[in-house]
Amino acid sequence: MASNRSPWLSRARVGDVYSVPVSHGEGRFLCAPELLEKLAQNGQLATQYVDMEDVPSMDTAYNPNGSVWAVEGITSPDGRVFGKMGHAERVGPELYRNVPGRFDLQLFEAARDYFSL
Repeated sequence: MASNRSPWLSRARVGDVYSVPVSHGEGRFLCAPELLEKLAQNGQLATQYVDMEDVPSMDTAYNPNGSVWAVEGITSPDGRVFGKMGHAERVGPELYRNVPGRFDLQLFEAARDYFSL
C-alpha cells in the first residue's frame, strides 16, 4: 500500500523500514473505506506501521494508536503536503543510541531538494 510519490519521500524506497519515535496514544487515522481505497489507488498512503516481519499491523504493539490499515502518514494528491503521526523531527545523531533501527527518513533533506528548485 505504501507509496513514495511525495517529494518528501524521494530519498526513501517503498519497502524501506524506519524506526520512528512516537509519543501518542490518542488520535488516530480514521477514514471511510471508500475514501481509503481511493487514497490507496492515488498513491497517497505514504507510510504504515509494520510488525517485526515488516507487514502492516493493527496490533497495538506496532500500531500504537490503532490507525486503520496501519496508516502512519498520507499525502495530498500532488504529494507536496505530507501528514504523519510519528515524530521525524525527534531524530538526531545523539538520540536512541541504544535502540536498534534505521531512524533518518531524510524527510527534510528531500523537501529541501524539491522546494529549492
